[in-house]
Amino acid sequence: MKEIKGICPIIATPFKENGDVDYKGLEKLVGALIDGGCHAVTLFGIAGEYYKLTDEERIKMAEITIDVCKKKGGTSILSVTDHSTEIAAKRAKQFEDMGADCLMMLPPFFLKPGAGWLYEHMKAIGKAVSIPVMAQYAPEQTGVAIAPDMFKKLGAECPNIIYYKIECKPAGPYITNLIKMTNPETTKIFVGNAGFQLIEAMDRGAIGAMPGCSMYDVYLDIYNHYVNGDRAGAIELHNKILPMLNHIRQNVEQIISFEKRILKKRGIIESDYCRKPSYDTDEYFDKLFEEFYEEMAARYNW
Repeated sequence: MKEIKGICPIIATPFKENGDVDYKGLEKLVGALIDGGCHAVTLFGIAGEYYKLTDEERIKMAEITIDVCKKKGGTSILSVTDHSTEIAAKRAKQFEDMGADCLMMLPPFFLKPGAGWLYEHMKAIGKAVSIPVMAQYAPEQTGVAIAPDMFKKLGAECPNIIYYKIECKPAGPYITNLIKMTNPETTKIFVGNAGFQLIEAMDRGAIGAMPGCSMYDVYLDIYNHYVNGDRAGAIELHNKILPMLNHIRQNVEQIISFEKRILKKRGIIESDYCRKPSYDTDEYFDKLFEEFYEEMAARYNW
């Protein structure tokens, strides 16, 4: 069983200009992330537009991602996003059989199921597989609240549910409470929200972040400074990415759009097309983005 920690970005879904999935582009993107030093790659996160994909597209994307990871020695995390408990459990087993190293599960949120149903849904996924499972807590995007004691109970009943992606606001107190309630040796926490709270989260015991993939090398730089004992250097680097994040992450479709724009400008994907509905920008917003981009590009030789 692979240990997962560090920077595990969410894979953007590359589309062609006609809206079709660019499977060759996906292969190139996953390879670039692994070759670039990412500790794992995560498919079907919210920033990956999973909700705009067909089942056929998802399966082919899963096959490509797992295959590239195996060839390059990378680690694959695949998210189970199905809202039906029965289907989610089958999907989890399918991804395990395909060779995924870890699963992430997004609890169902449409029509706001009760706490009992959320628990049974996550338990069913954990029981369906033997590989590690990560529970994602994203109340801002889903509107569904989950108390830390639910995760405590879930981890006790499903020992393979050991990872948690926490992206509530504020994330810090939740991380501290979850670690206190559970076994710190087995409860492993990642922070989401584009890594806004990365420094604080790691101070509180998180082991990494799951940001977007366009600036993966910046996050790796911050993380490496932190784990090598240079917390002040990590903070300095983190402060340099915050203006960009503050600008492009004012809603989810917005950051998806600009993540792809960055990937295209860096030559990692060919098209920054997003399936509709997407985000509408304007001239001033683009001008400010270019200023922030040029600053980051100069520092990291993009």
